[in-house]
Amino acid sequence: MQLINFRPPRIGMLFALLATVLHLLFPTPEECSFSSPVIGVTLGAAGFTAMMWSWVLFRKGDVAICPTARTTRLITGGVYRISRNPMYLGMASMLSGLAFYIGTPPFYLAAIGYFIVLNYVFCPYEEAKLLAAFKEEYANYRARVRRWL
Repeated sequence: MQLINFRPPRIGMLFALLATVLHLLFPTPEECSFSSPVIGVTLGAAGFTAMMWSWVLFRKGDVAICPTARTTRLITGGVYRISRNPMYLGMASMLSGLAFYIGTPPFYLAAIGYFIVLNYVFCPYEEAKLLAAFKEEYANYRARVRRWL
């Protein structure tokens, strides 16, 4: 089974679970950790907000959220004016927020790993799918709006 067939939130939860297990099995010395609860909560809240705003726009536009589902309409308003992937950005921000909140290497590595999966597996897949479906409209949108921020 290909990675693209798994839902990104489940992959994010798997990364967080793996980080938790590593965090508990291999305690990090104090000098090797960096925790900033304020940054963590801020990133997590911003990520949750972006993800939910995106979700609401998809629901209002009657657009499927699953990356492998057929896309019937291109959403370019709201948070999609500043990021082509605000749901992914939100999930990655939440995982990064968790990393800053806990402050140990497994959580930082989980956030980086998750971002890599999103950036090199899911984004290219969806971009190719949207370009095939919406051609010039998506090409123009992609030229105007960055993948992340």
